[in-house]
Amino acid sequence: MLHIKDLHAGVEEKEILKGIDLDVKPGEVHAIMGPNGSGKSTLASVIAGKEEFEIIKGDLEFEGEDISELDPEERAHKGLFLSFQYPVEIPGVSVTNFVKTAINETRKAKGQKDMPAGEMLKKIKEKADLLEIDRKFLSRSLNEGFSGGEKKRNEIFQLAMLEPKLAILDETDSGLDIDALKVVANGVNKLKSKDNAVIVITHYQRLLDYIVPDYVHVLMGGKIVKSGNKELAKELEAKGYDWIKEELV
Repeated sequence: MLHIKDLHAGVEEKEILKGIDLDVKPGEVHAIMGPNGSGKSTLASVIAGKEEFEIIKGDLEFEGEDISELDPEERAHKGLFLSFQYPVEIPGVSVTNFVKTAINETRKAKGQKDMPAGEMLKKIKEKADLLEIDRKFLSRSLNEGFSGGEKKRNEIFQLAMLEPKLAILDETDSGLDIDALKVVANGVNKLKSKDNAVIVITHYQRLLDYIVPDYVHVLMGGKIVKSGNKELAKELEAKGYDWIKEELV
């Protein structure tokens, strides 16, 4: 589904990613961990198409197609989703209207008509119930005055409504208490299927107790330096990253 080969990328002539290799297949959950400044959020931004990041060289393919030149919305229409570490507030635009617009823009890009209002309402109700979201929450302005947990839950609600093929969760667990973390993880788990895939970027092993990864990758100095299963995340939690640095010397 996602194929990255020898990817070098950066911002304002500063190279941050220095040769990333990563393959993600349908049905898989990949966790990316690493110390601060290692390039985790940059990788998420480059895959999603954030304009300030520039690809210097390497392959970035989604379902066999080179997406390196596509705008973020074009990538979204093809089924890419990025959950933000710090979601922005959009006063005056309700959660419901935002999601309706996003769904219908994707349908338009595929040559389909807008989703009928009845079908949309049914889907909103279904997904809100799935994620234990109060219906009143959906009429509030997007992220305005939301707590950290509400912002993250809203991101997962968008994920549920848009049903992307590949979801990238960029430190979705930062600032969450254990109850909010469980709700977010539970939502992600309910949305997982053999046809979609998830990349979880996190500092903490605790999220991976709830969203269990098939693969854990350690990103350091702009490269994936070690990969393993969920046990690797537990080892990192217990020992930190110094032992990996020593292995690399």
